[in-house]
Amino acid sequence: MSISVFDLYSIGIGPSSSHTVGPMRAARRFVDFLEEENYLERTASIRVELFGSLALTGHGHGTDKAILLGLEGHLPESIDPNEIEQILNRIRTQNEIKIKQIKPLPFIEDEQLLFLKDKVLPFHSNGMRFRAVDTSGEWGVTQVYYSIGGGFIVDHEAASHDNLTEEPHVLPYPFKSCAQLLKHCDREKLSIAEVMMANELSWRSKEEVRRGLLDIWQAMKQSVERGCKEEGILPGGLNVKRRAPELFRRLSSDKEGFERDPAKVMDWVSLWALAVNEENAAGGRVVTAPTNGAAGIIPAVLHYYEKFDPSFSEDGACTFLLVAGAVGILYKEGASISAAEVGCQGEVGVACSMAAAGLAAVGKGTNEQIENAAEIGMEHNLGLTCDPVAGLVQIPCIERNTMGSIKAINAARLGLQGDGSHQISLDKVIATMRQTGLDMQTRYKETSQGGLAVNVTEC
Repeated sequence: MSISVFDLYSIGIGPSSSHTVGPMRAARRFVDFLEEENYLERTASIRVELFGSLALTGHGHGTDKAILLGLEGHLPESIDPNEIEQILNRIRTQNEIKIKQIKPLPFIEDEQLLFLKDKVLPFHSNGMRFRAVDTSGEWGVTQVYYSIGGGFIVDHEAASHDNLTEEPHVLPYPFKSCAQLLKHCDREKLSIAEVMMANELSWRSKEEVRRGLLDIWQAMKQSVERGCKEEGILPGGLNVKRRAPELFRRLSSDKEGFERDPAKVMDWVSLWALAVNEENAAGGRVVTAPTNGAAGIIPAVLHYYEKFDPSFSEDGACTFLLVAGAVGILYKEGASISAAEVGCQGEVGVACSMAAAGLAAVGKGTNEQIENAAEIGMEHNLGLTCDPVAGLVQIPCIERNTMGSIKAINAARLGLQGDGSHQISLDKVIATMRQTGLDMQTRYKETSQGGLAVNVTEC
């Protein structure tokens, strides 16, 4: 398997990588398939069926919107968030969809986009079935896709061959475990960041890698900036007020805050995470890192590094993202980054572990200290459930990002205080996280059928 850091960090729209970004890409892939196979002209109608977690929480996560946008040919990384509502209003008012913005087809959403809440497809809870038919109904073609976390999608054939992410690409330093990664580092006398850079160079030039990482960092900063400015109530019906703008104003006006209260640094870290995840909840542009539900943690910790560490540099930001990406790849390989599979430990927990590793790396940690920081970051998120109230990526998701960010900083500092030796390896924690996710009851895995989702009185 070959995963690039640019697979883990992708610029898209909120509120969910599994339920919004993945389904939009799946719908776009389906219409690409119709065009490539010369089926588009023959197609008179399209029907989409959603299963499992997508069906149970898809409305709150914007899956319906994502499918419509994807069928029209849009992609999460390129669509203008400001145009989304206009596009959706046209589709729903006219009961017509323009396949790849070219071929108009009748589309009655209630009849042709179905949420099958009592059914689950094989291989993954986030299943989608697309079917195109002609005017007679005698000809048709069907494709099944799974949204497996972080915006990644696979088709049914790949999933059925237990080949979810295999790619014909050879890396100079391939690894599926942290033990393998550290072995490369020890043998070649390289840091984790250097191993990751060497692997990235098998896809693109060093300047392209650096520019791409800095573009990701810039997109994260823009998400924070927008989140600190945008006022109002988040969509979805819970009437959750955006808190980041008011918190930003208070912190910015308190010039003597740190002298009076050194813990103000925690307020700033929380602000940056809030800003990103409120933007995500509103359907704005964020960086999947490694998911949208956990998109605020790495930006918040990177802002902490930029604002409170005098050694900050753009090269340091690249090192942070490379090392965090290495840890994200380990979880993708050894467990899951899908809350529908393993609960929120696979989203907030993984992002916390990634951010802890990145911060330890720019703190001049050894490879062993970095591994320790990543292990601490996940160890104290094990068993974290995904129980979004009303199926929205708001409660407890937004605040959970602030907690994950603070934990990541603490984990990095703990790792740097030690000598790198520790009882539990990162590989063991990843294996434990995977087994914990398998043992976790389905209602705690992004279904809104357990936990806070059923114990909060909705007004």
